[in-house]
Amino acid sequence: MKALKIIIILVFGLTLSCSEDNDDCCINPDVPQLIIKLKFDASQERLNNLGQPATIPANNAAQSPTINKMSANYIEFAPTATTALGTGEIIFEGNETNAGGTQAINFQNAIFTGNDELFISVPLSDVASGNYNWVRVSLAYQEGIINVLTNGNEIAGTLASFVGYNNYITSFNLNGNTFNINANKPQGFWAFEALGFTTQGQAPEGATTVPNPLFNSSPIPQGSCVVTGQFENQLEITGNETENIEVTLSFSINNSFEWTEVNLDGKYEPSIGEQVVDMGLRGLIPSHSN
Repeated sequence: MKALKIIIILVFGLTLSCSEDNDDCCINPDVPQLIIKLKFDASQERLNNLGQPATIPANNAAQSPTINKMSANYIEFAPTATTALGTGEIIFEGNETNAGGTQAINFQNAIFTGNDELFISVPLSDVASGNYNWVRVSLAYQEGIINVLTNGNEIAGTLASFVGYNNYITSFNLNGNTFNINANKPQGFWAFEALGFTTQGQAPEGATTVPNPLFNSSPIPQGSCVVTGQFENQLEITGNETENIEVTLSFSINNSFEWTEVNLDGKYEPSIGEQVVDMGLRGLIPSHSN
C-alpha cells in the first residue's frame, strides 16, 4: 500500500495545477486508471444506521443541505457481505496525525472535491484483481449551505461538518472568516457562518448517522463514519484493463442535517435553543462505468 499511497499523492499534486473545467486533464492517458468521483444526491433514499429507510423522529426536523465540497479519509472495495472491515482492497487512506494527542484525520492535508468531480485517480494495475460488490467509505468533512431562521427572517449560511472519527484541525476558513482550533475535535464538531456571524458547536456523541446495511455480517466501530454501499452491478477488475474504470460514489444528503425542534415549524432556529443532532450522510450507492 505504500507505493499506492505515493502514487495517489503524486496524482493529487498534479491535479492541483489543473483547470477546474477539466477533471481528466492530469490523468495519464497511457495508463488505465481507477477514477473515483463523489456525488451528493438529495433525492436518494434516506437511511438509518442499519441501512434501512428512515423517517425524521418526532420533535425533530431536517433539511437537505447544498453540499459544496466533501472529503473522505478511507475507501475500500469488499468482495462479499462477510468481508471484514480492513480486509478488502484498500483503495485510499488519507493522511493522519498525532499532533493533537491521539490519532486523528489531518484536516489540513485532506483532499476535497465538489459534486461529481474527481476525488482520486490510481493506476488500475495497483488494484487487486477480483469481483467487488461493496464499497466502504470513511467520510471526514462536508461543507455546504443550510437555511436558518433568525429574527423572523430565513437566511442561508455555510455549515462545516466534521464527521470523521477524530479530526485534528489547525484552522479553516468559511467565507473569509477564520476558525482557529489547533486541537483534535471528535465526530460531530461543526461551525457555521452567515452574514459575517460565526458560531461553532458539537453534536452529541454517537448521534451521527453512518448507514451500514452489513451491520450483522460486517460491523464497523462506533464513531468510525464508515458508510457502506452495494454496487448496483458487480465491479470486476481483471488486471488486463486497457481503459479507465470510473467509480461514482453517490451519497444521500436527503434531510441529512437534523435538529431538535423548539418551535414545531420545520425551520432551524438556533437562537431559541434548537440543537444540531445529526449531520451524517444518509446512504451510499456506488456505480461504475465498465
